[in-house]
Amino acid sequence: MLSDSARIFVQGGSGGDGCLSFRREAHVPKGGPDGGDGGRGADVLVVCDDSLRDLQSFSRRVHFKAPRGRHGEGALKKGPDGEDLVVRVPPGTQVTGLDGTLHDLLVPGQSVRVAGGGSGGRGNARFAAPTRQSPRFRERGLPGEEGWIDLRLKLLADVGLVGLPNAGKSSLLSRITRAAPKVADYPFTTLEPILGTIQGEERQLIVADIPGLIEGAAEGRGLGHEFLAHVERCRLLVHVLDLAPLDGSDPVDNHATIEAEVAAYDERLAGLPRVLVLSKADLVAPEVAEAARRAWDERLNGRRVDDAGRRLRADGTPLEEWEEDDHAAEVPVLVTSSATRDGLDELRALLLRTVPVRAADDLLAADLTLAQMAEHRLYRPTAARDWRASRDGDGTFRVTGPGIERLLARHDLDNEEALEYVESRLRKMGVIEALREAGFESGDELEIAGLAFELDPEL
Repeated sequence: MLSDSARIFVQGGSGGDGCLSFRREAHVPKGGPDGGDGGRGADVLVVCDDSLRDLQSFSRRVHFKAPRGRHGEGALKKGPDGEDLVVRVPPGTQVTGLDGTLHDLLVPGQSVRVAGGGSGGRGNARFAAPTRQSPRFRERGLPGEEGWIDLRLKLLADVGLVGLPNAGKSSLLSRITRAAPKVADYPFTTLEPILGTIQGEERQLIVADIPGLIEGAAEGRGLGHEFLAHVERCRLLVHVLDLAPLDGSDPVDNHATIEAEVAAYDERLAGLPRVLVLSKADLVAPEVAEAARRAWDERLNGRRVDDAGRRLRADGTPLEEWEEDDHAAEVPVLVTSSATRDGLDELRALLLRTVPVRAADDLLAADLTLAQMAEHRLYRPTAARDWRASRDGDGTFRVTGPGIERLLARHDLDNEEALEYVESRLRKMGVIEALREAGFESGDELEIAGLAFELDPEL
């Protein structure tokens, strides 16, 4: 079975801790701090891989954790960064990131970072200063991003075959391509989208059989709602219509049902180019099939033809061969038979000639050089305040925000030197001043990032 959706847990690697170390060498009377920085944690990258066809591998593995950065060492040795973890997905995969952003991976090699690694901590050598010549603290590495992300495969087919169950889509696909779908005389024979390839002299087309469409599919009825997403990236739809349904249903109603479901799922799909294929022509008389073709041509395109198949002017007289039709055909109508192969070569040639070129691929694969890029200047905005100081109803002062949480997570607050450094950073960030303006006084209860603190704002 084609697996076209998955939910996986991704976790970026944690940053390595900085090192607390002092230089110790023989015959060197004064050794200073020489603790190196920790390495950065690895990222989790989702990469488009043309060798894959579906998301089945994610049914066996759900958790993806990137390696952490190595800890710093003495002698100013920085810990190595973690090696990025690559998660490979097939072309056409839509990735919903941790922040809800949608990313479409269409071209092999295209990638997106879904979980960033944590930054490494600084070693004690980075905190040396004229007034702090022997710092006995260092920073911890921060954890990486983590969470669940959704993957959804939308097939990159050029042509989509749509129609009611048992309309002859699978038989048609098996004849115009080398695909081998299951073919039987009962509805819902096909339970998953099937791909086939039409090979021309100058181009190649991917054709997808979209199964299970019935009335109400866009609202979740039947199997079709699971596969309508695969129609979204098609550039042309072939509507396969049974000339003489065995259940006695009206082909006009059947045609309207499928068109309504496709439009209800996505209005954009209603504007895609169409080809109407009247299938199973071997089950009706040739004159009946030809009459049906003329009727559908007139119904869809407003063209009129006589019994001999000649085009007619608006006044009913035949057009000469050199004259242009008043109504250019918008929806080609073909009569085919998968059993006798009638009309299949014409259909194959029509698709190779009329399916639009996928402009998005050309844009994504374009090789832009620096000479082609516009000159620009880089402006680095001032970092915005990402913390907040407030007073609750019970009189407790609280300071919250991601920047404050990162600062406290990096340091061992049981270390007096580290605690002193954190307090100095809070003053430089403006936290103490903000608390003073909010009415904070020495002795008041204070929580910073969930931890109880004792501060004297006057010191």
